[in-house]
Amino acid sequence: MENIPPKVQNQLAMLQQMQQQLQTVVSQKAQYELTIREARRAVEDLADVPEDAAVFMNVGSVMMQKSKEQVLASLNERIETLDLRVKSLEKQEKALQGRFEQLSSQIRGALEGKQQPPGPA
Repeated sequence: MENIPPKVQNQLAMLQQMQQQLQTVVSQKAQYELTIREARRAVEDLADVPEDAAVFMNVGSVMMQKSKEQVLASLNERIETLDLRVKSLEKQEKALQGRFEQLSSQIRGALEGKQQPPGPA
C-alpha cells in the first residue's frame, strides 16, 4: 500500500464504500422481494376463503379480525408499495454498479500503468 499513490488509495477507499452500499441495497431489495412473495401468497390463500369467513390480520402487535376485503386491500397496497421500493432499489443498484465498474477500471488502469516499465521517451 506504501507504493500506491494517494489518489489511488482514495479511490480504493471509495470503491470499498461503494461495495458496502451495493451490498446494503441488494440486501434491502432481497428483503422486500421476500415480503412481497409472502403477501402475494397470502392473497392467493385468501382467494379460497369464503367472503363471510373470519379473517385475522396483525396490526402492530395486535391481531384483529377484519373483513376479507379489508385484508386483501391492505395486502395489495403493501405489495404495490414494496414493488415501488424494489424498483427504486433496482435503479440505485444499477447506478452503483455502473459507478463501481467505472472506478474499478480507473484503479486497474492506474495500477497497471504504474507497474509497467517506462517506455522510450
